[in-house]
Amino acid sequence: MAKPASAEQFLSFVKSYADRLRADDRLPQTLDLWSAQKHDLREHLERSWGPFPQERCELEPRVLGELEGDGYRVERLVFQTRPGIWMTANAYVPPGSERRPAVLCVHGHWKGAKQDPTVQARCIGLAKLGFFVLVVDAFGAGERGLDKQLGEYHGEMVAATLWPAGLALCGLQVYENMRAVDYLQSRPEVDADHIGITGASGGGNQTMYAAAYDERFACAVPVCSVGTYRSYLGAACCMCELVPGALSYTEEWALLAMIAPRALMLINATQDSFQFSVEQAARSYATARTVYELNGHPNRIRHTVFESKHDYNRDMREAMYGWMTLHLKGEGRGNPIAEPPIETRDREELRCYPGESRPDTFITLPQFAAAEGRKLLSTTHTAPDHLEWWQTDSEQMLNSLLSGAIGPFPSRNRMLLEIQTSDDGLSRLVTFDPERGITVTARHEFGKRRPRRLAVLVDLEGMPRTADWEVTRELRNQGFDLISVDLRATGRYSQKNDQIRRAPDHNTAEWSIWIGRPLLGQWVWDLSRLLDVVGSISPGLLRDTSLIARGPAGVVALVASALDGRIGRVAIIDSLATYVSDEPFERQRLGIMAPGILSQVGDVPQLAALCAPRPLVVAGGVTGAGAPLEIGELQQQYDYTRQIYGLLDAPRALRFTDSDEAAAIVKLLE
Repeated sequence: MAKPASAEQFLSFVKSYADRLRADDRLPQTLDLWSAQKHDLREHLERSWGPFPQERCELEPRVLGELEGDGYRVERLVFQTRPGIWMTANAYVPPGSERRPAVLCVHGHWKGAKQDPTVQARCIGLAKLGFFVLVVDAFGAGERGLDKQLGEYHGEMVAATLWPAGLALCGLQVYENMRAVDYLQSRPEVDADHIGITGASGGGNQTMYAAAYDERFACAVPVCSVGTYRSYLGAACCMCELVPGALSYTEEWALLAMIAPRALMLINATQDSFQFSVEQAARSYATARTVYELNGHPNRIRHTVFESKHDYNRDMREAMYGWMTLHLKGEGRGNPIAEPPIETRDREELRCYPGESRPDTFITLPQFAAAEGRKLLSTTHTAPDHLEWWQTDSEQMLNSLLSGAIGPFPSRNRMLLEIQTSDDGLSRLVTFDPERGITVTARHEFGKRRPRRLAVLVDLEGMPRTADWEVTRELRNQGFDLISVDLRATGRYSQKNDQIRRAPDHNTAEWSIWIGRPLLGQWVWDLSRLLDVVGSISPGLLRDTSLIARGPAGVVALVASALDGRIGRVAIIDSLATYVSDEPFERQRLGIMAPGILSQVGDVPQLAALCAPRPLVVAGGVTGAGAPLEIGELQQQYDYTRQIYGLLDAPRALRFTDSDEAAAIVKLLE
């Protein structure tokens, strides 16, 4: 029997899946074996993060102003990390002309970003102890948000604009922090061989990843950030902490071990969240330490614990000062150093662009993502003008869907079925397990039409919403057999507390990306297995099957139809018309944002083209920002799809209509 519905079903599934992925992990036994593993890890990380620019652009640094402090000065400056992309920063400069070690300070999720008093404090303390300090705003945060005021959050549907282009916020931060090192090494006051990095929370993750990848960092101190990757499963983490597919090839200890034999101090707090807990961090520390031992430097890694909440408090800072002093200056034994007197400033004083003065041409995170997406589409997805070209392109696109863009599919094992027929005999509830650990439920309403025709209805809000569609009523009036379905992590299987801001499925989507299986692919698999069920209990129905989806489910329907020839007709209603968006996604699902789909397969019109020459109805559509498109705009957006239908001599099989015309939608499916 299939398992009953459970709000915790999906979390149990991803945890078990992750355990199986990492069940065969073994510690490296020799330095040579570790070197080979480290090389592979770098390549995996590069694929997870997305490509870095092949050439580094000129920094073109500009100092916009200076402030005098007690024993240091502060520069307000900007420099270019990519062409047209400017990083806002402050340099805390001690007096004197001698070259000195430097520390890059990266902020976490403090609203003030580099200007926040918590962040200022360690910058001032380090500067007073003789370090050159550079503190930067991460892309999408601080002075680099959507708007010009401080306090924005760069996660959820803001950072989600990067995924379709094959980019991850974590990777962007690594590259930008590497450019920050380029800047530090350009300063005559900096000893280029003695540079450290530190940050807390999301800044601690930046610290770990930047130091693992860029060996110019001689010392790293991540604070309140280290745990294990598996401990993220069940937590709500920021997109900047997420490495797509990481659990499919490694655990967090290996990223820490990549820093060996350079100096590394982990700082954790006793009252922190589970994913940053002392226990979870101790696991990663113990394993990473074995690699330090292989390198002959076990004393260059240390785990320090404080009785504290999530923070970067004075005790933590003093521990960091001692570690940096030992490993960047060669002084002391790494014990805590007392903090000099600290007096922080008003946030506005430190801003490169106070108030509303930031230039209107300043490029935001979604604008950058959209530009990268358009660049990909312009170079890789020109509509074919002859049949052989399309046959080659479509085969490659389908292979890319199956081999990576939506993650691997499990084996098509025998399913457990539970069928409950209603008392009036007019419908039945079918429960099945599309794969180990997952239960899906569908409701089959018997139609009166002869010969029988089946319409499968999908809404990611769940079956009750599907029942309220005008299209559902029209299909019922026309005598269709109707099947509505609650896919995994939706409807009755929705995970508790899943929504974070704009993203209704934030956590389940992120957990899926951690294990390398985007929700988009999992939903497509559920639909495929649903058709298997229909084929086993009512085989005649599959001779004439329509798939109708509304809202974000429209993308799921297009991918499912592209991969499954049993779907004879498709209708998508008010669905996303393009993954390219200059603004954060609104009223969409994070689960349909498959990393790299633009580069590997294409945009929504390319997915729609893979349904050709079968009938396809596009009933309304929206931009990434949720704005509805007029019919003319919709047709223009789907121009690629129209060209393919024309190429296959089926131009009339592609239809456009308004989303509120239920009768027209059903008629167009004929």
